[in-house]
Amino acid sequence: MTKYIFVTGGVTSSLGKGIISASLAKLLQARGYRVTIQKFDPYINIDPGTLNPYEHGECYVTEDGAETDLDLGHYERFLNTPTSQANNITTGRIYQNVINKERQGDYLGKTVQVVPHITDEIKRNMRILGESGNYDIVITEIGGTVGDIESLPFVEAVRQFKWEEGSNNAIVIHLTLVPYLAAAGELKTKPTQHSVKALLEYGIQPDILVCRTEHHISADIRKKIALFCNVNVNAVIESIDASSIYSVPLLMMKEQLDKTVLAKLKLPTKNEPDMESWKDFLGRLKNPTADVRIGLVGKYVELPDAYKSITEAFIHAGAKNECKVRVEYIPSESIYADNVKEKLSHLQGVLVAPGFGSRGIEGKIDAIKFVRENEIPFFGICLGMQCAVIEYGRNVLGLKNANTTEIDESSEHPVINMMEEQKNVTLKGGTMRLGAYPCDVKKGTKAYSAYGKQHITERHRHRYEFNNKYLQQYEDAGMIASGVNPDSNLVEIVELKNHPFFVGGQFHPELKSTVANPHPLFVKFVAAAMEHAKKKTI
Repeated sequence: MTKYIFVTGGVTSSLGKGIISASLAKLLQARGYRVTIQKFDPYINIDPGTLNPYEHGECYVTEDGAETDLDLGHYERFLNTPTSQANNITTGRIYQNVINKERQGDYLGKTVQVVPHITDEIKRNMRILGESGNYDIVITEIGGTVGDIESLPFVEAVRQFKWEEGSNNAIVIHLTLVPYLAAAGELKTKPTQHSVKALLEYGIQPDILVCRTEHHISADIRKKIALFCNVNVNAVIESIDASSIYSVPLLMMKEQLDKTVLAKLKLPTKNEPDMESWKDFLGRLKNPTADVRIGLVGKYVELPDAYKSITEAFIHAGAKNECKVRVEYIPSESIYADNVKEKLSHLQGVLVAPGFGSRGIEGKIDAIKFVRENEIPFFGICLGMQCAVIEYGRNVLGLKNANTTEIDESSEHPVINMMEEQKNVTLKGGTMRLGAYPCDVKKGTKAYSAYGKQHITERHRHRYEFNNKYLQQYEDAGMIASGVNPDSNLVEIVELKNHPFFVGGQFHPELKSTVANPHPLFVKFVAAAMEHAKKKTI
């Protein structure tokens, strides 16, 4: 029988429910349990696909093409197992499902209400993964903060669920804050008490409290929290600020969070967690032997969460190469032909990031021209790859005003174009290639030396494609299609033959990079940046 763990948050947002959930899942997985994590988001968007990255950080895409919350990226990076549509549910989706059922007459004329109809739909979604038979434990992270109007139906659904399943089959972990008041020189437990009191008002007694803190929590403070919040002392877990999110599983292991959880769920704790490979990764991460500076050229750089998966992929690839990757965020709008040298010449590599729309695109093109001509390692992702195609068309092939039809519909040289079958679709998201698609990699290319195999799959999130009418021209001039979709013949990877490292991918490789399997293109790119750094010092 599947066991369920619910993770709620109190006092303030951004305490790190996703990291705590992923860390606990990692420890349980390391003990031999089959674990998955799902995220319930209280906003009314159907999914984050239409949200501005400034609002919500990056939109993470799963293998099956679901546009989801960036926390699912943490789940995959920690667990090394893919998530799906079922792992991210929003209020919007819940209400849409209920309204569709009501329109179809499923409720037989009943008055449709939050309780029981909305809460029943939430509980149905909570059980989908558990009923698949693939998991021993399902961890459900409830987005938002306890007390928010938006998350009330989810909290009520958790109360009902816990009651229905029984206390040995469903538990609640409440993540809270124990702030340090510098003026008083002490940690304060009152916010935690109030947060638990709010949960109790909704009928939920948390089983475990995870306390975020900047200073170690003394035994006396643990006793005080336990007393006021009706939990065992060993169920008050300290979560102290860590230098890296990847240290958190080991901190939680030291606090015995996984043991406490298994005891509450009446599950055996005989196997100690096997975290050797994780410790090895952390050792390489914290003791680099080299150092490179890589520029990330994008239009959302003021909010690093907009490129979360890319920065994490650099951490994985850096650890693999025993190299500290220092990412320098460069707004593409700030780059012009006359200042590009000053902006980029000190870097050992440049990644041009994905994005939508025309803002900052000329800066990306100027950046690519500079790194191509100066043999600085380059990696282009999605729009970054398309910009590389546009730049090469304009400056090498002499295709005057070459462009993407996303920016210029009447371009005389639409080297990036929308596929014919996409042009009649009007719903947002409907025209996109989303999720995993196959790609055949040509032997003897940089891409092949990275992957080491011919048949791969990568995740997509884009509308526009390389225009195959121009493919021969490009290949004759030295930009080759080293990866092609076997079904549609669409170009997936382009690269330059005579360049230390110049690769662009139409897909999002960062979405598949995990601690256990750093993405091969990132690993090769970081290695190329390290080589470039050596040349500069010689």
